[in-house]
Amino acid sequence: MYGESSFTWEYVCGYETREQRKRRLLRRTYTLTAAVCIVSLTVMISVKFVSAGGVRFLTEKLQHTKTEAAAALPLGGEETEAVWEKEAAVPAVLVTEQTTASDEGEGVQPAAVHIPTVYLDPGHGGTDEGCSREGVREKDLNLAIALLVRDQLKEQGYQVIMSRETDTYVSKEMRVAEANRSGADIYISIHQNATEEGASANGMEVWYTEDDGRTDSKRLAQLIRQQTLKSTEATERELRSDADFYVTKNTSMPACLIETGFLSNAGERRKLNLAEYQQQIAGGIVQGIAYYFHPKTMYLTFDDGPSEENTRKVLEILRERNIKATFFLVGENVRQHPEVARQIVAEGHTIGIHCDKHDYDALYASVDSYVADFEKARQTVYEVTGVETNLFRFPGGSVNAYNKKTGKAIIREMTDRGYIYYDWNASLEDAVKNPDPKQLIKNGVETTLGRKKVVLLAHDVVGSTTLCLEELLDSLPEYEMKPLNEEVEPICF
Repeated sequence: MYGESSFTWEYVCGYETREQRKRRLLRRTYTLTAAVCIVSLTVMISVKFVSAGGVRFLTEKLQHTKTEAAAALPLGGEETEAVWEKEAAVPAVLVTEQTTASDEGEGVQPAAVHIPTVYLDPGHGGTDEGCSREGVREKDLNLAIALLVRDQLKEQGYQVIMSRETDTYVSKEMRVAEANRSGADIYISIHQNATEEGASANGMEVWYTEDDGRTDSKRLAQLIRQQTLKSTEATERELRSDADFYVTKNTSMPACLIETGFLSNAGERRKLNLAEYQQQIAGGIVQGIAYYFHPKTMYLTFDDGPSEENTRKVLEILRERNIKATFFLVGENVRQHPEVARQIVAEGHTIGIHCDKHDYDALYASVDSYVADFEKARQTVYEVTGVETNLFRFPGGSVNAYNKKTGKAIIREMTDRGYIYYDWNASLEDAVKNPDPKQLIKNGVETTLGRKKVVLLAHDVVGSTTLCLEELLDSLPEYEMKPLNEEVEPICF
């Protein structure tokens, strides 16, 4: 039987059978059909991208790819601010997952494309001047900054709707009604501040309504505040969740209001009137919007658990924020706290193996000693949780002071067995005696180095980690938190 082999007596003799000719013509038909489909799809995508300013972004995306290597620098490495900014400059277009074919349909359905719409609201206008000092009027500054934001957003392919584009009066009710009708994805209102209580008050303030039922309003406000403070180096003021503003309370999409400075402060008033400073403010707002729609990725990981009290606190915080993380478990702790281990699994987190006993000398004495400890921990995790996992993390990391002689051989043995190990490229550095929660937050934020992909190390058995976790997460709004899985390319020392 020849089957699909191309070596046949007919081929040797220089002719083909009817069956071979039939197959050849079918292959030609399939090839031509596929080529037509590819060309058609390319034209459709090109048209959509051109209409959204996407040609510019396709070029930029190729440039961003060249900086990917910098995003995986080891802990303690260096990364320039320029590289960090390039990573964030991504096209506005959001592409949803492809839909697979149904039993009746044929082929894979093309991915849906969504171009985000931003509703920009320069506060006041017309007869409503807002606050003013020394001839500098709030309504004018609000509009000038909003127009700069609009232009930058449109350059990046976003759709933008403005509550006003000239010096006209529009009521708050009309602004909100228009935004709600438009189907905009987010709402950003731009204002200036002033006070009669003293000329020294200064800085930038961002407001959102906490009880509006839209949790993304907080994240939007965090990003606008974070990125605008970074672009302007303005004085940092508290993020305010008690906004009683009509525009943040009554919009149907995530909304926030930024007051970019105090007109009652002479020095800040002069800055706010400068075109360069207005550009810096606009750039920060645009960068915050970019991160809102295109967040970077952080894999939040916890070692050494579970513990009865601290791990449960960590799980509660993650549950309230709908965040999934990865827990690298210690076998003896799983045997002591089996219910906590089962809770980790029940709440949808990823489980990996850390070790059975945290004894570095015994663990790294030889390949056999390491494997024996690992397999004992893995068996314990399986018996308690029912989870068979191939993910693990070396105690101390894959390169440490205890495995200099055996480390490479252990890595080779474990990878040959099909196991996948993950180091980290950012850390709370919480595995120390009496860590200070504030310092842990600083460590966590600073060691990310603005990378596009971060595996963050923390320890759920440390009390200080539970105390700082919420504030840490609030300090990283530009990251989307995800659990590790076997498809995630490991960070390795």
